[in-house]
Amino acid sequence: MKLSRPVSWFLLVFGVWSWVIWVTFVKNLIKDSSGLAFEHGHPTAYFWVHLLLAVVSFVLGTVIGGIGLRGLRALRRTS
Repeated sequence: MKLSRPVSWFLLVFGVWSWVIWVTFVKNLIKDSSGLAFEHGHPTAYFWVHLLLAVVSFVLGTVIGGIGLRGLRALRRTS
């Protein structure tokens, strides 16, 4: 399958965006002082669920960004 240049760029940018957003979210989750993520110094279910969401998003962002990068490299080779 051959990806167009705009689609490849979109996938690459999506992957980078996913990492930026979720890294920021995890930093904020760890620093949480509202009592949602930690109760008496121990992680809550809220923390574990959102950490799992972040990890899944890291993996998907990496895979999707990698597909975009491979698409751009393939287009460069054929040009």
